[in-house]
Amino acid sequence: MAKTKSYYFCSECGYQSSSWLGKCPECGKFGTMQEEVVQVDKSALKKRSTECAARPKLINEVSTSETPRIPTQCGEFDRVLGGGIVPGSLLLLGGEPGIGKSTLLLQTALSMPQKKVLYVSGEESEQQIKMRADRIMQMRGDCANDCYVVSETVTQRIFEHIDEVHPDMVIVDSIQTVCTEAIDSSAGSISQIRECTAEFQRFAKESGVPVLLVGHITKEGNLAGPKVMEHIVDCVLQFEGDRNYGYRMLRSLKNRFGSTAEIGIFEMHGDGLREVSNPSEFLLSQRDENLSGCVIAATMEGARPMFIEVQSLVSTAVYGTPQRNANGFDFRRLSMLLAVLEKRCGFKLGAKDVFLNIAGGIRVSDPAIDLAVACAILSSNVDIPVSPRYCFAAEMGLSGEVRPVSRVELRIAEADRLGFEKIFVSKYNARSLNKKRYGIEIVEVSVIEEAFRALFA
Repeated sequence: MAKTKSYYFCSECGYQSSSWLGKCPECGKFGTMQEEVVQVDKSALKKRSTECAARPKLINEVSTSETPRIPTQCGEFDRVLGGGIVPGSLLLLGGEPGIGKSTLLLQTALSMPQKKVLYVSGEESEQQIKMRADRIMQMRGDCANDCYVVSETVTQRIFEHIDEVHPDMVIVDSIQTVCTEAIDSSAGSISQIRECTAEFQRFAKESGVPVLLVGHITKEGNLAGPKVMEHIVDCVLQFEGDRNYGYRMLRSLKNRFGSTAEIGIFEMHGDGLREVSNPSEFLLSQRDENLSGCVIAATMEGARPMFIEVQSLVSTAVYGTPQRNANGFDFRRLSMLLAVLEKRCGFKLGAKDVFLNIAGGIRVSDPAIDLAVACAILSSNVDIPVSPRYCFAAEMGLSGEVRPVSRVELRIAEADRLGFEKIFVSKYNARSLNKKRYGIEIVEVSVIEEAFRALFA
């Protein structure tokens, strides 16, 4: 007989309790315990063969040969994954509604003609998926002979379809819409998400078939469901972008088989997503005249150098209290840079409004753009433009010193390739550089005052 009982689950970490608690003892959050009526039926769980179950081995007997990856035929997607999809892995792709998660995975399924892919959708009908696939194939000519689609929400029936098709890859859209018959609760609840994710993990590890899950996010930008879901999966991908821009960025938040520093950039079109091989083309705005407050920064995303435009506006505070606003940049780091310019360098910015924006709608966390942010603020403050042929790659310290950054050679080489005339770097970075290798002029600065004199003297 199935047992029915009421449990309380923490919406943040998934902690389970038989009684209500005001504070979760696991994560320490208040008011996150939610009641769910759970009916557990172990007989409904799909029994699978244990012939290939793992057996203990001596560590010297374990093979260390590299696992062959499955290429997705999409260079940006493979870059974020670390070279392709690892067989037997479980991937989770999250993002805002309408950002393009389903389009990206459907394009991936259609662009792998040598692999049999099963696309399971719990949100759309088979006709809706076919309409999107026709639009993608009409413009791209992708082959869809080995792509199977089914609209299903029960995991037990999904595994029956898998046994019938024998796919090389499974896509589930989305994990919040599927449910298991082993638990009698609504789809999308904490217990359902946790159990369904665990079932797909067991299937992926036992069969060696990779599974790609689509996940919803909350209004705070976090993945919906218990935090344990992110620990279960092998890779967590975040698909983000501004609706006012046609560009989308794919980031890796967790990757057991590769780096989490890579980023993939796509452009949204009517026929789907297109790869952007040179992101500096759209991150640098094309303008005919020099404007104050606009500075080019050389940043790194993984192993790829990117050049972005930092825009700043400094004006007298009209409403008494100065305003501070930053888009695409850490607000606390902006406050720190303003304090350094005020205290160490003598620039009176305490009574002025300061607005900062990273062009292109992206978010940058590389500390190497500190010097560019400071120069953009000073340029707007004195109302003197900085040449668009200059770029900056250095970090600022609390005493106003210009600190070195990593992989400065790649930044200089990319600036030289794009035709910049000067690049401002820390003099401690310049000591180990062979300046004769580059056609660009390398300007060495040790404190922010030197950069100010070189730009506005």
